[in-house]
Amino acid sequence: MAVSVLDSYVESTERIQPNQANNYENTHGGEMVRLMDELAAIAAMTVAGTTCVTAHIGSVDFRNPIPVGHVATLSAYVYETGTSSLGVRVNVESRDPRETEAVQATSACFTMVAVSEDDTPVDVPAVVPETDRGERLVETVPC
Repeated sequence: MAVSVLDSYVESTERIQPNQANNYENTHGGEMVRLMDELAAIAAMTVAGTTCVTAHIGSVDFRNPIPVGHVATLSAYVYETGTSSLGVRVNVESRDPRETEAVQATSACFTMVAVSEDDTPVDVPAVVPETDRGERLVETVPC
């Protein structure tokens, strides 16, 4: 049974606090990767129906810093599956919460693997675009 790409789409919003920042008062890169990894796992588990672990993170491109006090909006979705693997795209936008304009902050592609309770890989369903929006998401993945 296939799962829609849009059914895997999840978002998270986080206001960046001082304890998440580096000495330049911007979000620490490692903190951002942690948040991205957590959201990638949620998107993958939505499709797999079981625990998913990170097998690979593609290039993480930090385009714009996210200052303390700004809002980071993360979005993730599964764009492809293998036998037990799931390709997940994660995008992050940043904005001042007092304004409406957001800028692209970072993005990456994650490969997650679905595992059983004894940590062995398990089969996952296919994902299909089903809608125009789903097709655009899959077509625009630069991974």
